[in-house]
Amino acid sequence: MDFLKDLWGFLKVRKKFWLLPLILMLLLFGGLIVLTSGSAVAPFIYTLF
Repeated sequence: MDFLKDLWGFLKVRKKFWLLPLILMLLLFGGLIVLTSGSAVAPFIYTLF
């Protein structure tokens, strides 16, 4: 959690709020890949990309 506090502090001080949607999308896609890598849903997810 300390990393998240530091990241938020950096974004707030440097006024880099435009990075927040990029970080969230990377986390979302990373979680999607990890969760579907070994399941039967994986072929259907990969056809979207």
